[in-house]
Amino acid sequence: MSFPGRYVQRTWHLIDAADQTVGRLAATVAPILRGKHKPTYRPNADCGDFVVIVNAEKVHFSGNKWKDKLYRWHTGYPGGLKERPADMMLERKPESVLQKAILGMVHKGNLKHGYIEPRLKVYAGPYHPHKSQLSESAVPLPRVLRSNRGRGDVGF
Repeated sequence: MSFPGRYVQRTWHLIDAADQTVGRLAATVAPILRGKHKPTYRPNADCGDFVVIVNAEKVHFSGNKWKDKLYRWHTGYPGGLKERPADMMLERKPESVLQKAILGMVHKGNLKHGYIEPRLKVYAGPYHPHKSQLSESAVPLPRVLRSNRGRGDVGF
């Protein structure tokens, strides 16, 4: 018997992004937003949790991505293609570096913009206005180390 999805319990997760690699952190957060860690997960249903990320200004990239990685967008006007390298993007809008990485790993569809995107809360500093939603015993999720990562379905 399948879960009807009417009574989804949403929990709040606190993640400290200080000294973490952007891609590894995004690969950890994206399944939480979709709800893939729950036994009641369905790909066509909204069953994910809320995620609060603090210290987004202290993330880092591996390799030469600070200079080589470009963020591009279009203003809507003729000739309005803009681009900005990652280091400049981090100093102007540190929240959007993580937000673009995480939302780029979520499946593109109706659930992404309407349901999943509003549940991601990214803040540049250590302070956030969601202390009342987080439980008293909430501790940041542990850091994802490169040596501890493996294929999740295989177990090594």
